[in-house]
Amino acid sequence: MTIENKTIVLIVSGGIAAYKACTLTSALVKKGANVEVIMTEGAKAFVSPVTFQALSRNPVHDDLYTEKVPHQITHIDLADRADRVVVAPATANIIAKMAMGLADDLATTVMLATKAPLWVAPAMNVNMYHHPQVQENIEKLKALNYHILDPAAGNLACGWVGKGRMVEPEEIAEALEASFNESSKEKSLDLKGKHWIVTAGPTQEKLDPVRYFTNRSSGKMGYAIAEAAARFGAEVTLVSGPTTLETPTGVERIDIESAEDMYREVMQRYEAADVVVKAAAVADYRPEQSTEHKIKKSQEALTVTFVRNPDILKTLGQQKKKQILVGFAAETDNLERYAMEKLDKKHLDMIVANNVGATDSGFAVDTNRVTLFYKNGKKRALELMSKQNVAIELCYEIGKLLKSRDAE
Repeated sequence: MTIENKTIVLIVSGGIAAYKACTLTSALVKKGANVEVIMTEGAKAFVSPVTFQALSRNPVHDDLYTEKVPHQITHIDLADRADRVVVAPATANIIAKMAMGLADDLATTVMLATKAPLWVAPAMNVNMYHHPQVQENIEKLKALNYHILDPAAGNLACGWVGKGRMVEPEEIAEALEASFNESSKEKSLDLKGKHWIVTAGPTQEKLDPVRYFTNRSSGKMGYAIAEAAARFGAEVTLVSGPTTLETPTGVERIDIESAEDMYREVMQRYEAADVVVKAAAVADYRPEQSTEHKIKKSQEALTVTFVRNPDILKTLGQQKKKQILVGFAAETDNLERYAMEKLDKKHLDMIVANNVGATDSGFAVDTNRVTLFYKNGKKRALELMSKQNVAIELCYEIGKLLKSRDAE
């Protein structure tokens, strides 16, 4: 199932990020969605309704009391037809209205009347975003099962630098598409009662108090897997190296720094796990010695001796009993050969291989192109897709392995 022919009701509220909603509208239309735009009065101060009409190819809705079709009540019609309702940008004001259950305009009445999933993309000044009342309102929306698309950190239009930038339109479009893919598999995938451990992100191997060795992993793939598994009902523990990502809803997160930290946290939970997905980019080596004081610059060459870190995946494979064990192979060449060797040597049930040298499937990007290799010799290549969609496909495949295991 895709987003094609699905009705997305896009609510645009009055913030400077309203211009991004134009890009979002265009991206959704290109994917085949039917986009119905609702603009608040504040939104019209930033972008003209004519712009959204041209991009969506539909009339723009902006008045609760104007019925464009006499036999229809506009807010009920939009609420009933919506497959998803998306608020982007969501200002502090409209978030407060949503949290209080107010219905004083077309946007808020549609949100109360619809049974469709609600997605919210906050966008505001960093100080407003971190204000306790705003955070309390966001938590209320999460408790109501609203899907919150956490804002990014960066330069803001107001001149401040910090968290508050609306997530990029392309990411919202990909996440929406992934949600329909997820919905199509819900009936055949139930992970309730299963405990998953997912590792994500890089590790940092300390040299001195200000320097460490690390890698370019952003953690996006692992976080997407943790989020998808939790949505399918699994109890998920996410063991994460340092990242800037928000903890997925319903996921227990354990923060670590080094490979030894990750080894310790994973191993003490392994016995109770049904599934372990090792998506983290764990350092193979660490400095043999790390100092408590900063190493001072000198005229001499600096030689650092490295020693091996514990091989977490290999140890898990050696101690495996009933667990489904899934590894990742991030390669730049000979993808299949290296992946199959790793699958065999580490006693895995499945390995996910991708070419990190490619610009569209490497570190820190939002898409991935992977091939799944199984211990029975089968393989399945996935086309280029968002990491959210890869995560859903991966959960689906692991779900089938769990069913086979439980049937034995």
